[in-house]
Amino acid sequence: MDNKPTIHHVASLWTLTGYGNQGSKWNLEQKLDSIRSAGFTGFAGRISQVTSELIENSGLVFCAIHDIGLNSDIRAELEQLKSVGSACVNVQMLDHDSPTEMAVPLAIEVLRIADDLELDVGIEVHRDTCTETPEKTYALAEGYEQSEGRPMKITWDFSHPAIIKHISPPYWDRLAERVDLIQYASQFHFRPFNGHHCQVSALDHDGNFTPEFLDWLPFAEMVIKTWLESATEDHVMYACPEQGPPGYALSIFPDLWKDAQAIRGELDRIWRDLTGN
Repeated sequence: MDNKPTIHHVASLWTLTGYGNQGSKWNLEQKLDSIRSAGFTGFAGRISQVTSELIENSGLVFCAIHDIGLNSDIRAELEQLKSVGSACVNVQMLDHDSPTEMAVPLAIEVLRIADDLELDVGIEVHRDTCTETPEKTYALAEGYEQSEGRPMKITWDFSHPAIIKHISPPYWDRLAERVDLIQYASQFHFRPFNGHHCQVSALDHDGNFTPEFLDWLPFAEMVIKTWLESATEDHVMYACPEQGPPGYALSIFPDLWKDAQAIRGELDRIWRDLTGN
């Protein structure tokens, strides 16, 4: 393809919660060293975990995660996120019981301020927020679009609607209801899922791909392929294999950091196959 958009493979600090060697937990610098060594070009976390100096010295892009509610000082908070050096911001907004009528004006304010600050902000599809169900997600997007005359920028984590829908593979037709919203997005949480579990392992205990991961992988390829169909050279995809740590993951899951690296490898292979890069 003539246009060459960019992908940043983003590791989540959440995945590395409590991670370390021989009973010793890694500090942040050790985590960032491991992230770079594994071929990632970015990391995701909370602003409380970083400084502008740390981000600059890391050689990685920083993808911030931030909560916004009715009492948030949105401009001040987004300004702080920009000043620390965030390449993009993933917003988890309001609560599961927040009505769409409340969420729409807040989303409008968040994204207007983001535009004013020239900050890449997406509102995440996530349980226990105002986008908890597919119906609420699309109602919010439609309300935003009616007001602003353009699509709402979303951070896509398809694991959440997948388990709400209890779907079986192949997943694409049931989850890609608004292809335009996929193409308009820049942030994607590529956590393997099935219709009953919002996180499944990519690897088994012998280091082989699990059947559940192989069921999911064609969906991830369709997301990337669809996004690339409208992407131009100035478009950036932030692709995060966001495997949750123990407590989110089941205790029987194998090494989560190795899992995230394996997912990154497959996403990179798909990207290279589709772009020739």
